[in-house]
Amino acid sequence: MRLTDLPAAIMAILGLTSAAFAFEIEERARYPAANPETELRIISTADRAVFEPILLAFQQQNQTISIDYTIASTTELMKAVHAEGEAFDLVISSAMDLQTKLANDGFARTYRSPATDALPDWAKWRDQVFAFTQEPAVLILSETAFPDEAYPTSRDELIELLRDQPDRFRGKVGTYDVRTSGFGYLMATQDARVSENFWRLLEAMGRLDTQLYCCSGDMLHDIREGKLAIAYNVLGSYAQAQLEDGGGYRIVMMSDFANIMLRTVLISTKADNIADAQTMINFLASLESRPDLVAASGLPAVDTDALQSNVALRPIRLGPGLLAFLDRLTRRNFLRNWEASITQE
Repeated sequence: MRLTDLPAAIMAILGLTSAAFAFEIEERARYPAANPETELRIISTADRAVFEPILLAFQQQNQTISIDYTIASTTELMKAVHAEGEAFDLVISSAMDLQTKLANDGFARTYRSPATDALPDWAKWRDQVFAFTQEPAVLILSETAFPDEAYPTSRDELIELLRDQPDRFRGKVGTYDVRTSGFGYLMATQDARVSENFWRLLEAMGRLDTQLYCCSGDMLHDIREGKLAIAYNVLGSYAQAQLEDGGGYRIVMMSDFANIMLRTVLISTKADNIADAQTMINFLASLESRPDLVAASGLPAVDTDALQSNVALRPIRLGPGLLAFLDRLTRRNFLRNWEASITQE
């Protein structure tokens, strides 16, 4: 597909022009097999440190499969697959809406197996997009800024705190720049669907020179460095993994609601190695049976019981509903309101 053939909605999502064609790679790693016979090409948004335990465990069971693992941002991944037609076998992303878009636009192969059939209905779509983790968006609070037990646990409390103490938090609040972050856009639109408090919170943050970020890792870094006191909508799995490496902050699961992102995988229609891609799909779909990998990666497996035990946890459902905010006019209007609230210009 030529870049000029892309629908306008996708051009808007990616901010593409004909001059911006090649997708950007954050990192690439190869994992040679013990007895190499085939190679599995994966493009993913998951950091290498997070996903490597899963890749190595997969190879222990499949010692003839080498792995070529490419890491890109959510929007760059979309650009690579949708705009440039890169021949990856598997596509793994935290942006559920963009994964749904890929499947809807004919970029995903259909696959069924006992492992995929065992997934709950809300964790798969059209036998093309499969969830293998459930990861909450959380609030991160610096231990330096919040040394005692008095800290916000809901959006109402956070709004009240920011409004009552603006000097304390001016320039010290961070969140995603949803204009460039696919995951950030997904979380923001889901917040807006669930609660009107989102816009009140955004306006409170906008008055405080809120810092905007591309990704969770950068926000967590600045929390640790003392540049931020609060980071909103950080990916909980990354926060937990980095907390165990050094601390410095508190993870707060908001009591009013917590959106649960489902990390998903699909087999690309451009896949050269379909058989090994299917083997990996089965492996990921069965992640709940490997608590050792859940612990090593920090990626919570799909677990219906865990969701039922806490009514504040709200998994984002896979399906066509995710496409609504990818509509060009809907996205433009959402970003206009978001910019007016967060920049206060």
